Amino acid sequence: MSSARKLWLVAAALTVAVGAAELLMPRGPAMTAFGDLFPLLLLTVATIAFFRNAFLQKKSRMFWLLLGFGCTLWAINTAVWTYYELILKQALPEPCAADVILFIHVVPFMAAVALRPHRTLQDRRALLDAINFLMLLIWWVFLYAFIVFPDQYVILNASVYSRNYDLLYLLENLVLVLILGIAATSTRDNWRRVYWNLFVASALYALGSEMINAAIARNQYSSGSIYDLVFLVAVGWMIWAALSAGRMNLAYSRTTDFADRWVRLVPRMAMIAILSLPLLGLWALLADHEAPSLRKFRLLVTLAATLVLGLFVFLKQFLLDRQLIHLLDQSRQSYENLERLQSQLVQKEKLASLGQLVAGAAHEINNPLAAILGYSDLLAAQSSLKGEQTAMAQKIGQHARRTRDLVADLLSFSQQSPSEKVLIDIGALVQRALQMHDVQIRGKNIRVEAIVEPGLPRIWGNSNQLLQTFLHLTENAIDALNEVGGGALLATAQHVGTEVVVEFADSGPGMADPQRVFDPFYTTKPVGKGTGLGLSATYGVVQDHQGQITCRNKTEGGAVFTLRFPAAAQAAIAVEAGGS
Repeated sequence: MSSARKLWLVAAALTVAVGAAELLMPRGPAMTAFGDLFPLLLLTVATIAFFRNAFLQKKSRMFWLLLGFGCTLWAINTAVWTYYELILKQALPEPCAADVILFIHVVPFMAAVALRPHRTLQDRRALLDAINFLMLLIWWVFLYAFIVFPDQYVILNASVYSRNYDLLYLLENLVLVLILGIAATSTRDNWRRVYWNLFVASALYALGSEMINAAIARNQYSSGSIYDLVFLVAVGWMIWAALSAGRMNLAYSRTTDFADRWVRLVPRMAMIAILSLPLLGLWALLADHEAPSLRKFRLLVTLAATLVLGLFVFLKQFLLDRQLIHLLDQSRQSYENLERLQSQLVQKEKLASLGQLVAGAAHEINNPLAAILGYSDLLAAQSSLKGEQTAMAQKIGQHARRTRDLVADLLSFSQQSPSEKVLIDIGALVQRALQMHDVQIRGKNIRVEAIVEPGLPRIWGNSNQLLQTFLHLTENAIDALNEVGGGALLATAQHVGTEVVVEFADSGPGMADPQRVFDPFYTTKPVGKGTGLGLSATYGVVQDHQGQITCRNKTEGGAVFTLRFPAAAQAAIAVEAGGS
């Protein structure tokens, strides 16, 4: 026989024994002591079991803490009852200050279920859940202060107080049973069993509490009577719910579509509850025909609750607005990243297609081009030619050489095979690229400067390809500065996050269309000076190094080329991913 079955048999036997004792044994101090101490013992065990689960089930810790807090309030009320009957030897006064504790103890149970511990942390918002709990607590406290409290402390009316208290307490328990029923029918696996156990315990308690209140109204109740049996079974079932949940693997559970729609309805129901405050205030002002002091008290309570709940609504709206701004910012960043990725994919496909096309054409052009260049040089070297004929032969050679350079660019552009990569110091390559232009800028009004962050991490790359890339970018910048009569070129290399970022910024005229500079055959240079393939080849080299290159114009004038390469550890991972 399993331990669970044995426990059920023991509980059933104990229930029968307690029921028989309460039914058959005569009323007296012994039964009163039993009727007070046994429920207090059971509630203490339930409280300990719930708090124990808070340490065993760390993912749902707040859920179990709230249940334990609710049971603590419940036990305090029972302890006050025990104190009056066993220590003071007198009946519990009506009304009693501990009644509000009994009324409030249901609120943490509601808040625990409202946390939806079966959902993942991404589906929950801790701060908003805390605000919802406080608003729920304040709402029920307001109802108690509006309906019950006036006949308890403003003008004592025991009969009206008992009737209002019993009705409101019954409503509160029925709401808890409804919430647990919805949670139980909308979850799966172990969480469904947890919610069903709590549902049965809460339903039994609502029934037992109503039976006890009815017996008190008929002056037939005493501690230890048969009316306590359902109440004791409810507390016992609560203990079983806690103990069985402690042995479960309470993984996150998906909910049904009905539950999701119900959850979306909760904020609207909360807003309706808040809007009910003015209606209750109007009723107290226009339709309440009780004593003026009662009416005045209800109006003051309504105004206070409106103020407090209004502050919580403003706080909740502020948090939601801040969250909305954060989501909009994330959406904007995601859209920009998507646009950038789309442009990179288009550029990559364009380069790949064009590279396959020009590779074959370049090889076919090279052979006749070499013959044209050779014969034009021989022809220009002939002394028997006239001056006009010699100039024409030289012009043929000049254009043949330009075509040869174009073919060389085409061949360089069409190379798609990945190069061998080693750990390199990218800062040294930047400085070397600038030093190789010293002769070119000597005597000109051009100033170049390199700023390299100390301790810059290395990257995986091909030093020859990256040096050619930097040389091409610096040469373009110097050409742009020559157009405006001089200026400054600043090259920087720094470590940003997990990347090494290199920037080439000049003070020239800028780019006419920065978005198109990496398109094949796009050039802003005069005819005969540029092929329009240099930046396209540069783009391919950077992509081969798992990096990114972008171009933009500065507001004060000039262009900025930004290259981002993953640092050594991240680069190794990217290279492995690309190779696989």
